[in-house]
Amino acid sequence: MQRGGWDDDDTDGYVLIMGGEHTRDGSLADHDDAVIARRAHYAVFFGDVPPPAGYGVVVGNCQAESLRLVISSDALPAVRVPAVHELTSADAERLHRLLAGAAFLVAQPIRDDYRGMPLGTAQLRRSLPAAARTVTVPAVRFAGLHPFQAVLRLADFPEDPPLVAYHDVRTVARAAGLAVPASLPPAAVRAIAEASRAELRRREGLGLDVSASDLLEPVVADLARTVNHPGNALFLPLGARIVAALGAPGRVVDPGRPILASVRAPLEDWVVDAWRLDTAPRPDWTVGGETVPADVVREAHLAYYAERPALLAAVVDRMTPLIRTWSTAR
Repeated sequence: MQRGGWDDDDTDGYVLIMGGEHTRDGSLADHDDAVIARRAHYAVFFGDVPPPAGYGVVVGNCQAESLRLVISSDALPAVRVPAVHELTSADAERLHRLLAGAAFLVAQPIRDDYRGMPLGTAQLRRSLPAAARTVTVPAVRFAGLHPFQAVLRLADFPEDPPLVAYHDVRTVARAAGLAVPASLPPAAVRAIAEASRAELRRREGLGLDVSASDLLEPVVADLARTVNHPGNALFLPLGARIVAALGAPGRVVDPGRPILASVRAPLEDWVVDAWRLDTAPRPDWTVGGETVPADVVREAHLAYYAERPALLAAVVDRMTPLIRTWSTAR
């Protein structure tokens, strides 16, 4: 099961926590078969396979690999590297060695000394050759298709909810004895979507090279799988902008399959109606290709909150603006 969540405690690090098999000191458990598979998956990164000529690197959260998929071509080869939150100190050294020979870097904003390692965007840039190009891109979160959903990182409560690592405002409210409706009117759905765009515009205004906020409209079903997992409808045009910003002869590449799609949240009928989407509602979750009924997730989360009243209080505190939006929607 994936762990998912914005690392909000890192202020300006837009980094998604997506787990891995780690020991308590943060290193990968060397006895696990997953380590062998990981090394094969990132063969160039580990130095087992030489990198292609003119290679570049895309660094960031789980969205970074999706961006690599859509910009990488023979003309603009991009090397697969682990997501930044999965890197150990040894991995950080490998990344800097790889960057020393790279022709370009595409990076999401990451603060200096992220997790005690030199993984900040500015620190990575300093390892590049003088002639290398750098393009900074936003990490995208969009709530327009899932206006009930939040993904949180709580410093005092590192454990994720069961089954799916997302909080549903209706479930949270029920657990806390608060009243919210089961759905929202179209105007409220659109307002939540615009709030997502406004926050992304704010982040872009901090000096990023490529913007994505305008790509969040018109709203289509393939725009997002969850609140923090965009779909192909976002990645393809954003990838085209990155290629253009690099000034390289490459082109955007359609992988021919849904990307970042291992977890799909429900697409509820009232959301479909609000956006007049040409698609059928999906009432349940899909996780790793398997259907997980929404009511099963709901009951598991209610039990989870009931056993952890302090965590529930922290979740309610962080979700207060969304709870207020839902409780006052007309």
